[in-house]
Amino acid sequence: MSKRKSAKYKLDRRMGENIWGRPNSPVNKRSYGPGQHGQRRKGKMSDFGLQLRAKQKLKGYYGDVTEKQFKRTYQEAARIKGDTGQNLIGLLEQRLDMVVYRAKFAPTIFAARQLVSHGHITVNGTKCNIASRRVVVGDVIGLGAKAKDMALVIEAQSLPEREIPDYVAPDGTDKVTFTRVPKLDEVPYPVTMEPNLIVEFYSR
Repeated sequence: MSKRKSAKYKLDRRMGENIWGRPNSPVNKRSYGPGQHGQRRKGKMSDFGLQLRAKQKLKGYYGDVTEKQFKRTYQEAARIKGDTGQNLIGLLEQRLDMVVYRAKFAPTIFAARQLVSHGHITVNGTKCNIASRRVVVGDVIGLGAKAKDMALVIEAQSLPEREIPDYVAPDGTDKVTFTRVPKLDEVPYPVTMEPNLIVEFYSR
C-alpha cells in the first residue's frame, strides 16, 4: 500500500470542492486553493487543465491512489466492452477499501484503507489485507471480531452525511454483500465526477 504524502483536505482546497462531502472540510469556509498564492490562482483553464483536474479529483476521491495504479485501472476499463468511463467507475467501486467505505465501516476512504491493511476486514469469511483487491458480485465483506467494537467503526456507522448505496446490501451491522457493479449515476458522489474527461486525457 502506498503512503499518502499530502494532507487529504488539501485536495479539497486544490479542487475548490468538498469532494468527500464532509462537514469539517476547510473548503466550506475557504473555497480558494491552499498555499501562499492560493487566492490568486484564477483564470480560464485549458482543455488539458480540465481533463487533468477531472483525473486528479477522481483519483483523490478514491483515496489518492497512485498514478500507476490509476492508469492500470483505466487501461483495464478501456479493454472491457462498453463505455470506458462507466467501466472505470465500476472498477474503482469494486476496490475492497471502497466497499468498506460504502458500507459505513469507516468514516473516510483513508480510514477504510487502514482497516483493510491492518487485517480487520474479511471477504467471504477470510481475512484480507489488500485494499486494492477487486470485489466481485456476491462477495460478502465483513468486520473482524476486534473491529466491531472500534470507536472509528462506531463513529462511521452513525455518520448522517452518508447513506449505504443500493449495490451494497447490509446484513446486520457487521456484514454487507456487493450485489452489482454500479453505473456512474448510481454512485453517491458529493460532487460531479467527469470520467469522460479522464478518457479524453488518456486518449491524447
